[in-house]
Amino acid sequence: MYRLSMLTAMILSLLAGGVLPASAQGYFIPGSPPATQPARPAPHPAPASHPAPHPPAPTADADPTPAQVNLPPVPELPALPRSTTPPVAVIGVIGVPEVMRASQAAQMVDKVIGERRDRLNQDAQKEQAAWRDLQQQLANQRSTMSPEQIRTKERELQERITSAQERFRERNRVIQEAAQVSVGQIERTLVAVIRQVADSHGMNLVLHRAQVALNVNDFDITEQVAEQLNKMLPSVTIPAESDTHPLASVNSGAMAVQPASVAGAPAPGPGPRR
Repeated sequence: MYRLSMLTAMILSLLAGGVLPASAQGYFIPGSPPATQPARPAPHPAPASHPAPHPPAPTADADPTPAQVNLPPVPELPALPRSTTPPVAVIGVIGVPEVMRASQAAQMVDKVIGERRDRLNQDAQKEQAAWRDLQQQLANQRSTMSPEQIRTKERELQERITSAQERFRERNRVIQEAAQVSVGQIERTLVAVIRQVADSHGMNLVLHRAQVALNVNDFDITEQVAEQLNKMLPSVTIPAESDTHPLASVNSGAMAVQPASVAGAPAPGPGPRR
């Protein structure tokens, strides 16, 4: 299944990437967990007959002391004009993974997109089994075939493999885009709901629960956000499997999606009421 943790990761990435609707202007939701660095390929060992050369040993004339650079003095900076003092922080805490697990819309996306991924994997496995059968048949018939016939069969098999791989890659892209469109609807509504709930408490700073070492329950708005999200967005519009370009359909307005604004959410403003 298309795991809810993957949907949560997409939501956190969108929240951290600054992709916020107009209804969330004036708020900053701190970033998500850092992206995992891609694994570096293991270095290939040098052949035994050609060991890697060792760096030359420093000579007596080499000076290990770095060169001294005479930098100009730091200029005296004039004081800037007095600016507006930020408001006193009224902090809230939210657990986005917990909200996603409780979200009916996220569960819907998890089920539908997961079923599409399962079908794709099943079709890919069937096709790979067919390739193995054809390869085995070709191996068994080699002794009775001419070189030209063998080359023809090998070329046909390779063309089938290449064509199938392209189809599977295309289907995977469509599934990815459908998930992105679906999660995007949850993300923008979630941002509006977070603002709505935070505003009702007079909060002007909301942190991810995972980034907070200690807090009291009164700071935590997770349950209230989850409850309100289910009221405002019990379901989402998931692009049909027949839609081969979900993102393009949404951008052109060919597919209806949930509105960006949320019923009952406060209008954009400079900050929450205090």
